[in-house]
Amino acid sequence: MERPLWLRWLRVYAFGGAIIATGAVLFKYTTPTDEELIKALSPELRLQFERERQLRQAEQQELMKIVRETAKSDDPIWKTGSIDSPWERNSSQQSREQFQRLKAEEIQREELQRIRGELQQIRQESVVKTHESVQKQNWWKFW
Repeated sequence: MERPLWLRWLRVYAFGGAIIATGAVLFKYTTPTDEELIKALSPELRLQFERERQLRQAEQQELMKIVRETAKSDDPIWKTGSIDSPWERNSSQQSREQFQRLKAEEIQREELQRIRGELQQIRQESVVKTHESVQKQNWWKFW
């Protein structure tokens, strides 16, 4: 005896719902959080991520400022927005590159300052060790 049509459709919806629910549950419990992803990065990539965080935040703030200005206007977005077309790479691309260049220079200056501090500390330790060595040698000369 053949099953009724509504029972076959009920099975289709039940199996389909089970597949979708299984996929949603697997996605929820197997996808790592942002913190877990950052912890899994190598130390070099994690350092680069931390350095570029300020750049991403500055870009986001600039975008939000443009969105607020555009939202205040009653004109259509293509007339009021100061965001250039992604197909035209002129002033916005240049300003982004300039911003990235300035940020890279700032990071490089900070790195140089840190290295200079370490070198100064090494020099001071070397001077102290040299004075100790000289004093020990002078002690032997006089006795």
